[in-house]
Amino acid sequence: MKVELGIWGKLSWVVTIVALIAGLILVVGWYLPLISQNERMRQEIFKLNAQIQQEDEIGKKLRASIDALQHDPKTVERLTRSSLMYAKPGETIIRFEEVATNGAGH
Repeated sequence: MKVELGIWGKLSWVVTIVALIAGLILVVGWYLPLISQNERMRQEIFKLNAQIQQEDEIGKKLRASIDALQHDPKTVERLTRSSLMYAKPGETIIRFEEVATNGAGH
């Protein structure tokens, strides 16, 4: 047997739908800032990972330089001769100095 409630049945159905929509809006409103924060953090992680890779490359180059200075006498000799302008007996050092410019384009 079906009981017809008239307007109250329809009204309760509308109130239920409105309550569900309001609940959905509240859930979206609650999680939207968290989703935005999550996206910002993902971008920050991506940027930091790229920076880590750059720093790793710099570290590898520095370790290679240290290793060469510690174990390769030719590297030490080349660095010493270029920075202190040492020469082997019988060698002539020729220095080229940069011309100072004033930026006027002469």
